[in-house]
Amino acid sequence: EAEAEAEEKAYCDEQMTKTEAKKSELEDDVAKMTAKIDQSASKSAQLKEEVKVLQEELAALTKEQAEMDKIRLETHEDYYVAKKDLELGLTGVRKALSVLREYYSGDKEAAFVQQPAPPVKHSKSGGAGSGIIGILEV
Repeated sequence: EAEAEAEEKAYCDEQMTKTEAKKSELEDDVAKMTAKIDQSASKSAQLKEEVKVLQEELAALTKEQAEMDKIRLETHEDYYVAKKDLELGLTGVRKALSVLREYYSGDKEAAFVQQPAPPVKHSKSGGAGSGIIGILEV
């Protein structure tokens, strides 16, 4: 009987040792998994914060883009209004250049046909004509 009890005790001790080892191993696994979960949760929180910041930046960029589009549209409309005036001005300058070139070219009959003949004392200034035309051509 003592031998049976000793065998049973040895068996129980062996099973307890195995159970304690398995329990220790599983506790280590749980600790590792818990650490991994904590790391993942921390990383997730960090990524959520980054997403929030990026969304705010995107919203700001979208707002700025809308403002720039509005300014561009206004500038474009102003250009078309001013373009008509500028084209009229260029047409006038071209016409003036044409008249001045014709006048200073020396062909007295073709220049200012609708005007009466200049007085006898009047003479063209050659240097002035090229100066005026040069200013207008710039």
